[in-house]
Amino acid sequence: MDQLRRLVDANAQRSQAAVRFRPNTWRPWLEPFEAGHVLDIGKESTSGRRADRELGRDDVTALRSQVGDDPAGLRDLFVAVMIWGSGTTNGRGPRHTYAALSDARLEDVLRTTRASVRSGDLKSAYGQFTLDGVRRSFFTKWFAAVDDRGLGADRALILDARVFRSLNALGWTSRGAAGVSHWPTRYAAYVSAMHGWARGLGVTAEWLEWLLFDVNGRVHGDAPEGGSRTSTYISTPEVAGGAPQRRDQPAQSSALLNL
Repeated sequence: MDQLRRLVDANAQRSQAAVRFRPNTWRPWLEPFEAGHVLDIGKESTSGRRADRELGRDDVTALRSQVGDDPAGLRDLFVAVMIWGSGTTNGRGPRHTYAALSDARLEDVLRTTRASVRSGDLKSAYGQFTLDGVRRSFFTKWFAAVDDRGLGADRALILDARVFRSLNALGWTSRGAAGVSHWPTRYAAYVSAMHGWARGLGVTAEWLEWLLFDVNGRVHGDAPEGGSRTSTYISTPEVAGGAPQRRDQPAQSSALLNL
């Protein structure tokens, strides 16, 4: 906890920035499903290519309050989550989103996992989410996006390889915390631990999750520059049940992650 406190203190003035995305890249993958209108979310970008837009976590949260229980609305929210999680650097994002939208299970999976998350049953939500093209680093983004419980609840958080790398560097593993190898239980243990730490440190669990993502295991170094949630995938063996490594990480075997 002392090292985590030092990390939080060193980054206390930093915050998560919006990510930039390219509507023209996404449009051909979304229009077959009449979801192209989702590309209007966020605002015009002042950097990058012309016609780029920026999308922040707050934009996704705002969309959540608008979609209600309509299946098409939930699909739109899911698309927004995939765009936000991909930005401009994950070139596979549009293709993976297309695969998920083509999956006949989509409506049922989004509906049932949303209900489980909102009831606080994160273990069930984890076990229920099975869609083509979507792995833990993205379906936990969906969990975080649909969790509208109050601040007193241990709300769903995003879990990917970068967060794991930082947790490992701090001496924490999900298996050790959960006491079992069952991934849904380990995810729930992660969320519970993060909220407990956040309360003790006087920050939100969502900000702490982003910080651990952003430092990407560099828990003893200076604050990195930037605040984007995104990075680029490369084709490497995946961490058991989880996210592939990313191009902005030092070359190393995913087996070295002690989850």
